[in-house]
Amino acid sequence: QAVPAGSHVQLNLQTGEREAKLPDSEDGKSEAREERRRKRLAKVDVDANSFTSQELKKALAKLKESEKAERKAREEEVRKKFRPIEQLKEEFEKLNVKMETDYEIMVKLISKFNSSASTLADKVAALYDLEYYVHQVDNAKDFLSMGGLQLVIEGLNSTEAALKEHAAFVLGAALSSNPRVQIEAIEGGALQKLLVILATEQPLAVKKKALFALSSMLRHFPYAQQQFLKLGGLQVLRSLFRQKGMETLHVRVVTLLYDLIVEKLLLEDSQQEDQLEEKILQYRQVWLVPAVVEQDWCAAVSGLLAAPEHDTREKALKTVAVLMALCRERYRGDRALSSTLGLLRREYEELAAQERSEGDKDGYFGELLGSVNTIIQQL
Repeated sequence: QAVPAGSHVQLNLQTGEREAKLPDSEDGKSEAREERRRKRLAKVDVDANSFTSQELKKALAKLKESEKAERKAREEEVRKKFRPIEQLKEEFEKLNVKMETDYEIMVKLISKFNSSASTLADKVAALYDLEYYVHQVDNAKDFLSMGGLQLVIEGLNSTEAALKEHAAFVLGAALSSNPRVQIEAIEGGALQKLLVILATEQPLAVKKKALFALSSMLRHFPYAQQQFLKLGGLQVLRSLFRQKGMETLHVRVVTLLYDLIVEKLLLEDSQQEDQLEEKILQYRQVWLVPAVVEQDWCAAVSGLLAAPEHDTREKALKTVAVLMALCRERYRGDRALSSTLGLLRREYEELAAQERSEGDKDGYFGELLGSVNTIIQQL
């Protein structure tokens, strides 16, 4: 590599390469700058003594054109990397459409469900999407204020099984843990319509969703429980045990019955009497337990102990334990129940022993064995 004249040059004996040191003096720096200037001028073949002013102007014009071309090339490169503002605006508008609020989406879904131009598939799809939104308490309240709840209750009267099924599904989702919606629903006649579905011949899927909606309405709502008993709701649920093809609903019914009984017992045993006094008075008007004994729910519940599924047995054992004070005499005379309990004890003794051998001292089957033994002791 060429170095400025006058530079100190030496041979590095270790590497075998020549090394040069640039001069530190101002003269050296000036000479280096002069050398660089001469090289730049040499590239464009510029000699101040050989060019006229006209030629210099032409050279400057060419230089400007070259800079303009380079600038355009850079702009084109930027365009390739970044999208124009017009395209960005269009995409943001599309994003704004997708970023609708839950309220706006529910308005559109309700309109779609209520439109006479919508097909059955459109209405079912609208109900399916609505069920997702009304799970949230605030959305359920908005759903109520925009008239959606009453439309869904009216949908329970539809002649189309799919509409009845999904209308009950949306209703149950909106009712869950939402007292305001529960009150509006029972005043809107939802309880009667749900009981009609459960009492008449309907597909299993429709009855399953109707039972879900009924359970959501009754839980923690003593007034609805009172009306349910007055309308013969307990008899309607009892009739499901006599209908063929409804076996999958039995455990759901027993679970609901257990929840309602325990809910009342827990409230009566609560220490916060000042805060719950009014609610306790409401529950005292719910004559659920006498109706359970009168309609022979004792036998209906204990019959589920013979089911093959452990989950069904677990729920039945819990309900039998809750009903024991009322059904003890009935159970003592039931030989089939005694035989079933003996079989369950032997089965769960083996399963619990296997759990303990695997290091699980407080396992699932051990708990079931404890429930079986408690019932046998009480009998």
